[in-house]
Amino acid sequence: MNDPFKSFLDSAGVVVLDGGLATELARRGADLNDPLWSAKLLIEQPDLIRAVHLDYYRAGADVATTASYQATFEGLAARGFDAQAAANLLRKSVTLACEARNLFWADAANRAGRRRPLVAASIGPYGAMLADGSEYRGHYGLSESALMDFHRRRLAVLAQSGADVLACETLPCSIEARALTRLLQEFPDMPAWISFSCRDGRHVSEGQRIAECAAQLEPFGQVVAVGVNCTAPQHIESLLAELRGATGKPLMVYPNSGEQYDAVTKTWQGCATPLEFAHEAKRWCAAGARLIGGCCRTTPDNVRALREALLQSHPNVS
Repeated sequence: MNDPFKSFLDSAGVVVLDGGLATELARRGADLNDPLWSAKLLIEQPDLIRAVHLDYYRAGADVATTASYQATFEGLAARGFDAQAAANLLRKSVTLACEARNLFWADAANRAGRRRPLVAASIGPYGAMLADGSEYRGHYGLSESALMDFHRRRLAVLAQSGADVLACETLPCSIEARALTRLLQEFPDMPAWISFSCRDGRHVSEGQRIAECAAQLEPFGQVVAVGVNCTAPQHIESLLAELRGATGKPLMVYPNSGEQYDAVTKTWQGCATPLEFAHEAKRWCAAGARLIGGCCRTTPDNVRALREALLQSHPNVS
């Protein structure tokens, strides 16, 4: 199995991830008020997805994460898509990111000082399919075996889609991380990262200690990075301290912008600037993070500022 991050980390010490996809699509006018969320645009506006991926690469991202987070066989079936059509949409999510990468890499000016970027196929949690916020609560009431069965078909398609790595992200609980890690063994050539949503500086959303969640992943070589996403940035340094004592795998963080989401009004409150986010990113890097990006409400401007900030502490970023 190839570790897609090794060459980046060996040469530069860090990997720059992209920023929020769904919130950036919404910022550009897309209507995502739908149980499929960003996956809705795989059907309606695929060109916009490709354009956002391309802008993240241009901003300095080494990785683009696909629009498959909320694309599941069950969710697509509810919209009238049979299994074959659903599988085609999952593949399309990867194709769009690969096309954006090819467009970026075809320009010689973009290749100067850069390594050829990567594509990560997003695998959101079971709670994302429920579309009720369960990815920030957990407590699904499902067994590990049942969660494996839920994820198996989608993982099988994305593992053979041409993506460089699987992004198993926003996991609220240890049982789902175990289920996905066990499932990976059915696809032994495919690397993945495991990233948790967290409710504070020590615990994942369901309540387990993140150190314990990370420690259980240590024996599995297919898991090439472990970390945190879709979490308030003020918790990141504490979470990194917990992770450092639990795993020797590269640590990743891609938190939200710092704005607060009001679930009643379905709006974001507050203000967070790209420069503030980049300043925090330098602190996360100093605290041990080696793969750094953003999640909800972060933009290409955040990634651009983040990359420039990391260049100051890691001049070999490429």
